[in-house]
Amino acid sequence: MASKLVYSALTSNVCRACLRIQQVRPGTLRVASLQQPRNRILRPAFVPVRWHSAPPKGKVYDFQDIQKFSSSSSPDRILVDVREPAEYEEGYISGAINIPIKSQPDAMFLPEDEFEDRFGFSKPDPEKEVVFYCKSGVRSSAAAQFAKQHGYKDVAEYRGSWLDWQKHGGEATKP
Repeated sequence: MASKLVYSALTSNVCRACLRIQQVRPGTLRVASLQQPRNRILRPAFVPVRWHSAPPKGKVYDFQDIQKFSSSSSPDRILVDVREPAEYEEGYISGAINIPIKSQPDAMFLPEDEFEDRFGFSKPDPEKEVVFYCKSGVRSSAAAQFAKQHGYKDVAEYRGSWLDWQKHGGEATKP
């Protein structure tokens, strides 16, 4: 990556006429240096933009919060497990629905009827709070960002996710 950036910087900032080729011995060529004319003003080079993961701007819940949610289900809150179906079948937090983000990254962008055909249940309501969790918190963070991009306003994450749930002795529900 760095060599690509250096190459693009060199090609955009240094004209080919600025490269001086010196003849060391007859028949042998060597690039002397990248010397630029003294009076030349360089035009600004294109600067590539690199996008990074951002910390969540929504709510972040811990084990105690999720334990309360799972014991008393609320119609205004949806708990979404974004692990793959095989992981989900090994055990999940009570009341969670499974929307696998890795194999179905477009899930939150689907129309309601297509979503229901694919998953067998209705698409989460954008007006309700949607809480995402996965195995360790990485996929749930991506799912939360996807949901925000699709217009879900009240998005939250259980950052500790399934590993934290098991570590604290949370009950595993099986389908």
